[in-house]
Amino acid sequence: MGQPEVTRAAATPTVGKAMLNKYARAFFTRVLTPFAAFLIRRGVSPDTVTLIGTAGVVAGALVFYPRGEFFWGTVVITLFVFSDLVDGNMARQLGRSSRWGAFLDSTLDRVADGAIFGGFALWYAGHGNDNLLCAVSIFCLASGQVVSYTKARGESIGLPVAVNGLVERAERLVISLVAAGLAGLHTFGVPGIQWLLPIALWIVAAGSLVTLIQRVVTVRRESAEAEAAAQASPSEAAK
Repeated sequence: MGQPEVTRAAATPTVGKAMLNKYARAFFTRVLTPFAAFLIRRGVSPDTVTLIGTAGVVAGALVFYPRGEFFWGTVVITLFVFSDLVDGNMARQLGRSSRWGAFLDSTLDRVADGAIFGGFALWYAGHGNDNLLCAVSIFCLASGQVVSYTKARGESIGLPVAVNGLVERAERLVISLVAAGLAGLHTFGVPGIQWLLPIALWIVAAGSLVTLIQRVVTVRRESAEAEAAAQASPSEAAK
């Protein structure tokens, strides 16, 4: 039997999907289905929507966040986040099952993550004038990439990596984006709320570290179990 095909819809949940519960997702799926059908009639591919959505997220993060415009940056990012729902909807309507689509989604998710936390780092390295929070933002960026890599690498060597971890990509982005959007209300005169973003970054950094340790420990255990099982098989066969 061949390997099962990976659909775009079956890929790891992206930030757009993570920010919506199942009821809201069903609602927005109904709302966005006519728009997805319109794009299909115009000859737009799901991959194009994925690329445009990622470009919008990157622009929102790297144009607004380094200037401290967290509210408007988060608004722009949130608008483009809906591309995660549109491209999957288009793929289902077209009846496509594509490893390439799933790969593209996952790859561009990492680009978007890097832009968001990179935007925070640029702010704190510049006008935010806080080297510690700049370092925390960079740690969030790097640890997020490594957390994703540990699972992908473990699965690529045949291990199930049967653990999710304390803070996965969905939680990292929801915590960070919600905190950034609310922190941006400080520019509208809401006092004290700007501290939400630093608190969120510390939470994400700590949670990412715990998740990384959880996954490394899981891969180590599963690897030892697999090697023990492989060594036991020839012994049993010789009996």
